[in-house]
Amino acid sequence: MSVHSAVSVITTKRDGGELSDAQIDWVVDAFTRGEVADEQMSALAMAILLRGMTRRETARWTAAMLDSGKRLDFSDLPRPTVDKHSTGGVGDKLTLPLSPLVAACGAAVPQLSGRGLGHTGGTLDKLEAIPGWQADISVDRMREILADPAIGAVVCAAGADLAPADKRLYALRDVTGTVESIPLIASSIMSKKIAEGTGALVLDVKVGRGAFLKRLDQARELATAMVELGTDAGVRTVALLTAMDTPLGRTAGNALEVAESLEVLAGGGPADVVELTLTLAREMLVLAGIDGIDPADALADGRAMDHWRAMIAAQGGDPDAPLPRARHTETLVAPASGTLTRLDALDIGIAAWQLGAGRTRQGDSVQAGAGIEMHVKPGDPITAGHPLLTLHTDTPETIPTALETLRPAFTIGDTPANPTPLVLDRITAS
Repeated sequence: MSVHSAVSVITTKRDGGELSDAQIDWVVDAFTRGEVADEQMSALAMAILLRGMTRRETARWTAAMLDSGKRLDFSDLPRPTVDKHSTGGVGDKLTLPLSPLVAACGAAVPQLSGRGLGHTGGTLDKLEAIPGWQADISVDRMREILADPAIGAVVCAAGADLAPADKRLYALRDVTGTVESIPLIASSIMSKKIAEGTGALVLDVKVGRGAFLKRLDQARELATAMVELGTDAGVRTVALLTAMDTPLGRTAGNALEVAESLEVLAGGGPADVVELTLTLAREMLVLAGIDGIDPADALADGRAMDHWRAMIAAQGGDPDAPLPRARHTETLVAPASGTLTRLDALDIGIAAWQLGAGRTRQGDSVQAGAGIEMHVKPGDPITAGHPLLTLHTDTPETIPTALETLRPAFTIGDTPANPTPLVLDRITAS
């Protein structure tokens, strides 16, 4: 019989105490096995939200989540492994050009990604807009692709046996108002990232209107916790805090973002997407120990595009197939002339979701062609009557609701606003 009980663990944290290693190991394991009931784990999650966790507790909690499943190991690959994780934003398609770009520079990139929920898009949803592309591949196939010098990058779904405790706990947090707990967010992200077997990790922690975390202090706290967790687990980890008040690039939506990513890989694309892609690529290469290679050269000379095409084909996709297009479009024109001074990422994200680009619940389907095209970005001049935003959808009945969401999403003024830097801070291990 166990010396621990769910009630004693809950009350320890409820009363502001520190959970012991033994308590944490027991409760995570017992929850995974079904011995601790959902309502008991929900109570513990609320206690953690209200009382917090120390660095030691958070590290042990993460380790227990990690130990609930398998851990991949790619240390035998002939090239160093490095990954990037984003906390999610609007128009954040950076994984698509970034993974093949870093692979083209000599690293192996094992990227386990997810699907979108609500107003933030999911990487797998975007890639699934490519005809034939498959998110689910075996670990052996992952290893083959990563070892192939012509490919070197995998973007796929995490297997059910990686940190299964996290999947169960996340579902509870989502319905009990405990998603915002920094220790639980950090352990959720890092247990999966450490489980995927990468040797180094760059975290892109979004902050602003279109991000999960709206305030810089919250984002800094989360980034610091995740960098500590990665470092303590032997994964070289750095975090960048990046701005998400304005959408990234000029598209929000699955196939629309794939098309924009192809522009970047072809040496063009929106300046903000290119800048942040190159910034993250340089951080990843430094952590991977790869010196003397400028990723901008790999974009310019076509190597990154070659790796993209090989990466897509390796997972069953046709890199030459036309991307899906929505059956209906409607363009919102500028009501006045001047300079666009604001374009709200949250409103754009919600409208894209309303048009069918996102899902309300896990398991819902999404429209590959739905989304929003942004013809101007903050700082650009605009003339009354000229296109501002184009809405794309297969379900035209959603357009009036999306238009209502978008009406307060922008401001047109007389003078340009001061541009916000994309990178707000950089967090390293202390």
